[in-house]
Amino acid sequence: MANEDNDICIKCWVYGMVQGVGFRYTTQAQAKTLGLTGYARNLDDGSVEVLACGAQQQVDTLLAWLKAGGPRSARVDKVLTEPHQPAELPRSFTTR
Repeated sequence: MANEDNDICIKCWVYGMVQGVGFRYTTQAQAKTLGLTGYARNLDDGSVEVLACGAQQQVDTLLAWLKAGGPRSARVDKVLTEPHQPAELPRSFTTR
């Protein structure tokens, strides 16, 4: 499926104190405000994986927010990113 309106997707791995502090839900709210789709989910190693799809500028805004530390209750040590092309674009932004 081709991306609509030149939308992009990135996958991020956020490390630090990011589980059990409302990180996924705050990220979801931030992404929805920006009109993005994707997900935020906890990983077994204590990090959070974020998939963000949408307009380049909005994806960049979410990425900058994540790198700046996300919600006040969290502590972000590092954020790794890579471009991602899902087989099917997500319809909404979910937490898993």
